[in-house]
Amino acid sequence: MVDSYRHKGMRRQLVKLVESKGIKDQRVLAAIGRIPRHFFFENAFLEHAYEDKAFPIGAGQTISQPYTVAFQSELLNIKPGDKVLEIGTGSGYQAIVLLELGADVFTIEYQKELYLRTKSFLPKMGYSPNFFYGDGSKGLERFAPYDKIIVTAGAPTVPDSLIDQLKVGGSLVIPVGNAKTQQMLRINKVTEKKISSESFHDFKFVPLLGDKGWK
Repeated sequence: MVDSYRHKGMRRQLVKLVESKGIKDQRVLAAIGRIPRHFFFENAFLEHAYEDKAFPIGAGQTISQPYTVAFQSELLNIKPGDKVLEIGTGSGYQAIVLLELGADVFTIEYQKELYLRTKSFLPKMGYSPNFFYGDGSKGLERFAPYDKIIVTAGAPTVPDSLIDQLKVGGSLVIPVGNAKTQQMLRINKVTEKKISSESFHDFKFVPLLGDKGWK
């Protein structure tokens, strides 16, 4: 795995593009600028690594579009030491961004093929979040509560279990909608019984699978 001057130059251009689309958090932009995204791609597809688009990674999943990763990360407003639950490990790219921001990351993946691949691959890049295999639509209750929760797949509704697993003062960022398009929501837990919700742009994610997702 080589990270050359050419790769770093392509990454700088990607950061400029993501910033031009409205991402203002300099820590998020710096994280995207540090992570060698081409490590997730076969050599034949290297040119796609630093384009601002999603790309297939197998098992019906994709490595997320850098702008989308940056947008969700910015909404989370990660503080160093935040305990963060990520629903949908996928390629691991989003988890690495969270780690670069100083989060303590718990990440759960529904697809066993991806779980095994990513659990093996990320440490080779120098990143070791807490990996779990299972139904993330129900959260990961045994390690709750979390400061922040991020869902990287489109959900039909907001699972109550995820709100239950948030700390008071914590935030859940989740795309909710139908199979074609979802609206990004940030749900803030004000008290144990009160939440507030904000909605942002429309996105298109792969579907959230599991008991509280799409059947």
